[in-house]
Amino acid sequence: MDMPVETQPTEQQLRRQLTDFYHLVTHLGWSEMIFNHISVRVPGPEHHYLMNPFGLLYEEITPENLIKVGIDGKLVEESPYPGNPAGFALHGVIHEHRPDVTCVAHTHTNPVSAIATRKEGISHNNFYGAQLYGRVGYHDFEGITLYDDERDRMLASLGNANVLVLRNHGIAVCERSVPATFMLLWTVQRAAEIQCMGSGGGEENELSDIVKQRCADDATRLATSGRFSEMVFDAAVRRMRAEQAR
Repeated sequence: MDMPVETQPTEQQLRRQLTDFYHLVTHLGWSEMIFNHISVRVPGPEHHYLMNPFGLLYEEITPENLIKVGIDGKLVEESPYPGNPAGFALHGVIHEHRPDVTCVAHTHTNPVSAIATRKEGISHNNFYGAQLYGRVGYHDFEGITLYDDERDRMLASLGNANVLVLRNHGIAVCERSVPATFMLLWTVQRAAEIQCMGSGGGEENELSDIVKQRCADDATRLATSGRFSEMVFDAAVRRMRAEQAR
C-alpha cells in the first residue's frame, strides 16, 4: 500500500500538532493532572524543544503558550510559565543524543504503571505487545527524574529502542514525528491494557520469536513509511473534536 510522502513540518505546525497531542492525551484519559510531559524538537541545530508549561492542565495548552527550552531545560524564549523540572533530564538527553527522534512522550496511566512494576515488563504475546518486540528498553527506578546524573543512565537504558519502561514508574516513547509518537504511545497503552486484563486468566499463549519479530518489523515499517501515522493521528484528532462538539 503506497502512502503519500510525509513533509517536514514547520515550528508553527509542530506547535499545533503538539497541542493536539496534549489534548488527545487528556481526551483519552491518559493525563495525570498537571504532570507528565510531551516534547517536540524544533527545526534547527540548537536542539531546542517545545513542551508543556508547568501548572497548566493539558486541555489548557495552546500553540502559543508552549514553552521552548534548550537541552539544559532553560527557557530560550520568554514565557510567564516554567517547565516541569522532572521532564528536562529525560527529554533533554534524548533530544540531544537521538537525532532520529523528534518527539518524546511520558505517561503513567494505570495499565502502563502496573506493567512497569512487573519484573517481566511488557509482554509480547498479544497483538499490540508483539508490535513492540525488540523496541523496548528498561530503566531501574531512581526516584523522580530531577537529577542530571541520571541522564546518561536513562539514555543508556533506552539505547536504540523507541520505548523506555521506567520501572516502578511509567513509560517514555519516542519517534521521528508527533504522529508517529502518538501512534506508538497508543500501541503501548493498548498492549498494557490487554496484558493487565489477561493477567488473571491463566498462562499466556506464547508466540515464537520469529512471529514477534515479523510483527514488530511490519508495525515499524508501516508507522515510518509515508503518512500512515499521520492518518492515524489526524483521525484521532477528528474524533476528539467531533465528540467535544456534541
